[in-house]
Amino acid sequence: MLTLGIETSCDETSAAVVSDRKLLSNIIASQDEIHKKFGGVVPELAGRRHLEVISGVVESALSQAGIKMDQVEAVAVTKGPGLVVCLLVGLGFAKALPWSRQLPLSGVNHLEGHLLSVFLENPQMQFPFLGLIASGGHTILCLAEDWGRYKMLGQTLDDAAGEALDKAAKVLGLPYPGGKEIDRVSKQGNPKAIRFPIAFTKHSELDLSFSGLKTALVRYVKEHPESKDHLPDLAAGFQEAVVKALVQKTDFAIDKFKIKSMVLSGGVAANQRLRSACEELARKKGISVSIPSFRLCTDNAGMIALVGEEKLKRGLKDALTLDARAVLPLENWK
Repeated sequence: MLTLGIETSCDETSAAVVSDRKLLSNIIASQDEIHKKFGGVVPELAGRRHLEVISGVVESALSQAGIKMDQVEAVAVTKGPGLVVCLLVGLGFAKALPWSRQLPLSGVNHLEGHLLSVFLENPQMQFPFLGLIASGGHTILCLAEDWGRYKMLGQTLDDAAGEALDKAAKVLGLPYPGGKEIDRVSKQGNPKAIRFPIAFTKHSELDLSFSGLKTALVRYVKEHPESKDHLPDLAAGFQEAVVKALVQKTDFAIDKFKIKSMVLSGGVAANQRLRSACEELARKKGISVSIPSFRLCTDNAGMIALVGEEKLKRGLKDALTLDARAVLPLENWK
């Protein structure tokens, strides 16, 4: 099945072609330069840019895959969660083919795309596994039991890990995108020079919280104005606190649920310190760990096409009335 995937949940316009879990193309158009001067994503500008480039991005994906539009057999598109003004662009474009050629349409949960993106590089990956999804908008621990069968174990109660890193970068005067800058600057710093707190969550032993950590950074910078002269140490200390919180909760989940394999995914999975920490944890626990390549950590249509293809193989189709969802929890297939 040649499945065209479309992803426009935030500020990346992406189109991809997947066939039987094989990634034939994956084009991603970034908007970093557009949003850099604002220090974050401006939804209206992001939506407008999607409109401007989506047609060309889809054409590039088809060309890279070596196929023509009339060879596409199915369409998968992100339905949420995300910025509605952005999601609507992808949904509107994606519905054109199913409408004109009566092709099957699959609306895909963006979080599920991240969770299962490892299958694009490791098609023989086996369930069950522990999934840690860490991104700018979400931080989730879940047990993936099979395609479409997920058990939520814990999540952030406030800021997501990526959001915390982005906000820290703003406080430290680093440019957008902040998470990447924190990762880069931290390499020259000492993570033990300045220690930041890790939140204890009473709500659940596997939930996380990063808002207090962000406040601790703001307070430290105000009380120690000279600290910005040691920017790498500040960045490294903050990043280490985020990574430790994620790894500690993952460690606890591995023991509690007797996990044999785990997956780290989402935009923050591109953070090199987090990648190495999860690899260290896996070695210590004697389990396997799968982490997508950097390009598959970012928002991309390849992961959307993959999940959509699997849903359609099981007869799960969506109608053209499919709508955008700003908030959409990780959901089980019926």
